[in-house]
Amino acid sequence: MNPIVSRSAAETEHLATTFAAQLKAGDVLALHGDLGAGKTCFIRGLAAGLGVTQPVSSPTYTLVNEYAGGQVPLFHIDLYRLHGVQDAWNVGIEEYIEGNGITAIEWAERAAAALPPHTHHIYLHHGASADERLIEIKMGTGAP
Repeated sequence: MNPIVSRSAAETEHLATTFAAQLKAGDVLALHGDLGAGKTCFIRGLAAGLGVTQPVSSPTYTLVNEYAGGQVPLFHIDLYRLHGVQDAWNVGIEEYIEGNGITAIEWAERAAAALPPHTHHIYLHHGASADERLIEIKMGTGAP
């Protein structure tokens, strides 16, 4: 699959808003990309697509932000400060992954062993210009 080109944060959010319509409770999203690649921006659009009205920000220091009030709960996890899968288990990642909402995980590669087979992987890369992003979505296999 060729990457989708986004030329602005608004386009990235719109793509994620549209993508949200394909999701259901129990889905897990692993977001991959360098700092500033647009992971939180993508999740902001995802939240909008799910009907979340709260402001969305990165949970870098709190590790998890929970957003209710949408069609299903959205669990936004940031593993940037963790050092491996054991740290993820220690913060209770399995409760979110096995929960009744949609779990979106930034820096998911830090706990790859904890991710279920049905995880959808979203790769965000910097493009040719400062605002351009290349986005690839690889849908997981299996059922939650």
